[in-house]
Amino acid sequence: MFELANEESNQQVIIEVIKKIRELKGQVKKNEIKCFLSNENDSLDCFLEIHAGAGGTESQDWAEMLRRMYAKWSSNKGCKFELISEHKGDEAGIKSSTIKIKGEYIYGYLKNESGIHRLVRISPFDSGARRHTSFASVWVYPVLDENIKVEILEKDLRIDTYRSSGAGGQHVNTTDSAVRVTHLPTNIVVQCQNERSQHKNKETCMTMLKARLYEHEIEKKEKQDKNIENSKSEIGWGHQIRSYVLHPYRLVKDNRTGEESSDPDKILNGELDNFLESSLYKLHD
Repeated sequence: MFELANEESNQQVIIEVIKKIRELKGQVKKNEIKCFLSNENDSLDCFLEIHAGAGGTESQDWAEMLRRMYAKWSSNKGCKFELISEHKGDEAGIKSSTIKIKGEYIYGYLKNESGIHRLVRISPFDSGARRHTSFASVWVYPVLDENIKVEILEKDLRIDTYRSSGAGGQHVNTTDSAVRVTHLPTNIVVQCQNERSQHKNKETCMTMLKARLYEHEIEKKEKQDKNIENSKSEIGWGHQIRSYVLHPYRLVKDNRTGEESSDPDKILNGELDNFLESSLYKLHD
């Protein structure tokens, strides 16, 4: 149609055909991405953990900025975002946070976000207005289907209760409703404080623990081929997967794919799709 319209110099048809070609290219890209999301757990919801690195208030503020970024991304996608637990920073930001994101192929889209995220900026907490580098870790794991069986022995668990604090609004109260579960053989710790009921918080913890143990077993099998554990071992230099530079220039760059954006504000406001999609393409090269 384009060739015929071009021969006849029919501008109206040319414009319509170009528009249709762009639409088709967009649809092809969406279908291609869906083909990449074919692993067993890709269609599942996910838990996303964020931990501030060394550096006190500066890193804790960065951890909160990351959590906001993923919350914005979730909202843009029309996904459900739920705060599971959170530990506030001493002055600002958060020391750690666990969120749950529900939506179509959420784990598949976000699974490559696990790793260290680095921020370079003029610190708003530094009276000398000096440039600071901060680190925070992100860890994404799937919310497992009820049909997947993971054996958890009661004797392997230590269950602690404590008083909820920080975010939570009406759910935060003066009783020891928050729950922390430690799996002693692996030293995996999960916690939940977003419900009034201790029973419901424990139930959420057990769901998270099941997912973490399942992921732990998968990692053990893959450890010979991939250095996953080492990538999580230190929140600092040499381990970052993505850098967000706000000063002296403005750039977000993924160290694995080379994907770049000169508009950090847009990325920190949740417009992550280019980075997420490029990581999926890179994984299937």
